[in-house]
Amino acid sequence: MTPRLVLVLSENWTLTPPRDLRALVEMAVIAEEAGFDAVMVSEHIVLGPSAGANGIMGNPRDYALPGNQDPAMPWPSSLVLLSAIAAATTRLRLAACAVIAPLRHPLLLARELGTLDLLSEGRLIVQPTVSWHRDEYEALGVPFNKRGALLDEQLAVWEGLWRDTPSSFSGEHYSFTDVYLEPKAWRPDGPRLWLGGESVHPKLLRRIVRYAHGFHPLGQPSDEDLALLREGLAVAGRDITELEFVGGMRPVFPDDESPSPLQPAIASVPAQQARGFTTFCIKPSQFIDDIALYPAWCREVVERAGELGR
Repeated sequence: MTPRLVLVLSENWTLTPPRDLRALVEMAVIAEEAGFDAVMVSEHIVLGPSAGANGIMGNPRDYALPGNQDPAMPWPSSLVLLSAIAAATTRLRLAACAVIAPLRHPLLLARELGTLDLLSEGRLIVQPTVSWHRDEYEALGVPFNKRGALLDEQLAVWEGLWRDTPSSFSGEHYSFTDVYLEPKAWRPDGPRLWLGGESVHPKLLRRIVRYAHGFHPLGQPSDEDLALLREGLAVAGRDITELEFVGGMRPVFPDDESPSPLQPAIASVPAQQARGFTTFCIKPSQFIDDIALYPAWCREVVERAGELGR
């Protein structure tokens, strides 16, 4: 089976100027033409001083992870950027990963997500998360220690809003009666939802079983994680094959100054496929430094992934 390819458009400032957002839109168009399945954009609303508390990443092309970021790292609005990409493409899926849901009211976020999903005719994927950055929560006045409970209510609110007219909800954190949200998302059950984390802990498992269309973990899940996922889905009458499994092609940097060769990343795919993964993320700035090389790089990635499928 030919892998589905997801182009990671966040964190590409070593490849394109951070203020040139049109360049990211053009990168998405080129990826669609080359045969990529989706583009992915992550988010932070703001960063605080502790963003780099664990030490800033050695190679600036590496993935931004909890505690390894320069607080001045650029994070444009993922939903605004994906809206521009939606208007410039026709087939490419649009992955908003990750949306830090507790930082907004669920009615506002449901409006934004539903509108983008409708605009793109059902191409939106949303991966809601609680994230990790306490400074960000404090800046926005949202209680950090309640972020999991807030996400649980967000998911329940979205389910009702996209299905029912009018919709009502009564929870500990959010409550409303007979609200009308029109127009709704493209499908009656809203955008496709991916969920994931560093491990399949009980709260995450409950969310996946109830709401998820895809599983996108941070890093490689353990065999125990996959067993928990399989068992939890089975108890709910679902099969693990219902989920889109999202993995990644990680770089192998020779040093902190250079991009990674492509071959080790491609070579990691078959082992992930053997574990059930079908969809693979790759970030172009980890492999090239010259934007002029990007179109050919896209074609090469698609061709080599196709060879794995054959």
